[in-house]
Amino acid sequence: MIKVLIVDDEPRARAELACLLRDAPDIEIQGECANAVEAIGAINRAPPDVVFLDIQMPLISGLEMLAMLDPARMPRIVFLTAYDEYAVQAFEEHAFDYLLKPTDPARLEKTLERLRRDQAPQDVTALAGNGQLRQIPCSGLNSIFLMRLDEIEFVASRLGGIFIIGADGQERFTELTLRTLEDKTSLFRCHRQHLVNTERIKEIRFVENGLAEIRTLADQTVPVSRHYLGPLMSRLGIE
Repeated sequence: MIKVLIVDDEPRARAELACLLRDAPDIEIQGECANAVEAIGAINRAPPDVVFLDIQMPLISGLEMLAMLDPARMPRIVFLTAYDEYAVQAFEEHAFDYLLKPTDPARLEKTLERLRRDQAPQDVTALAGNGQLRQIPCSGLNSIFLMRLDEIEFVASRLGGIFIIGADGQERFTELTLRTLEDKTSLFRCHRQHLVNTERIKEIRFVENGLAEIRTLADQTVPVSRHYLGPLMSRLGIE
């Protein structure tokens, strides 16, 4: 069975595609998401084999979403798009499949045949929008908050997930993984469970057993482990 996730902000478009996919005996619809943040969480919790991904979504586009996914959990992508000559040309050039909306059943069947036949991984770095992240999506109560990097003091991985701590002291949950944040932003790893914004460091205090702790500009404390202390000092230009 090919496990599929549908990501589109239009309920009708999701329903139409799901209806067509249910006719295929080897397709299992694992879920549907209305925005990129929901989709990132769904992929991180249970990676599907394929994501049918709408390009034009509010706040975070489909292409921007790709940059926020952990490469270790990257599914195959089929793009959903209204006719856009430039986008279609880019997908064909990099061997990505796409469906024009509304979805044509015959065209969808060709896509499914290709997915069944070709299991090679895709190189998402070939597409625009997969560079460094400038803002981090955080989930709130019935809302998505986009946090700029210069507003972030540090990031903490806890039992409840990944939390972004701002200069205002508030903690905001994000679906992005610590690995993605380390790879796709300027945030620097100072501990197995923490990343820090080096621009917000006010002081480094040395404590027992070769450990240290950071004091941020907002007077928040971030631990530094022995393993990461040397690289952190180098990053700050301290010999």
